[in-house]
Amino acid sequence: MSEIEIRDDLVQAHARAWARLAEPGVWLTAAEKVWTAEEVRNARACPACAARKAALSPEAPIPAHVSTTDLPEARVDVIHRIVTDADRLTRSWFDRIVSEVFTVEEYIETVGVIAEATAVDRFDAALGRPLRPLPAPIAGAPSRLAMPAAKDEGFWAPTVAREDIQPSDREAAQAMYLNRGAVNIHRALSLVPESVVGFFDLDDAMYLPDALLRDFAQEPRAVTHAQIELLAARVSALNRCLY
Repeated sequence: MSEIEIRDDLVQAHARAWARLAEPGVWLTAAEKVWTAEEVRNARACPACAARKAALSPEAPIPAHVSTTDLPEARVDVIHRIVTDADRLTRSWFDRIVSEVFTVEEYIETVGVIAEATAVDRFDAALGRPLRPLPAPIAGAPSRLAMPAAKDEGFWAPTVAREDIQPSDREAAQAMYLNRGAVNIHRALSLVPESVVGFFDLDDAMYLPDALLRDFAQEPRAVTHAQIELLAARVSALNRCLY
């Protein structure tokens, strides 16, 4: 069977995602980011996760997770649960996690890493290709740059509205809503603007840029808008996506 031809913009977007994964983050070290991606992979074949998924309550006791990293057990549990049982996450669970396991900023950046790693891995898996090797983490400390404009807008985590971004805010904050809306899906990770920029860098290539979402006069992909949305809706339903 010949190798499937992949659009160059997809190849480049995936390469950028892996480059981001290797770099120190805002609140996570590069090692923590790469380990998070490794635990995303571990979760898919983890007997403990399967036991929890089958249990009536996600709080039912489970055996130890399959883990191959140096992340604390509590962080491994959070990553595995997001990957395998996200539809049963609750506000009380989140409040406990960000008081006992992560800061809220670390949690948001972790979710961003999970989302990007999942997108790239599932792409490779869908094509029947082996998962690409995880990158070697680059040494260095997280920048720990807070977002003073973040506020409680009624969601689980603080978010940043477009109108609250200041000219003095860092480049990622200026860029996170550039050429796109600032609705909930864009704001979800806005406490860490770099996570917004990274996720939607992938989204633009793997789905559609915002400017093309409702431009039905153009069909820039090999499948139509209608086919794209049918696939998106089906995947969302299978994953019980609440968005």
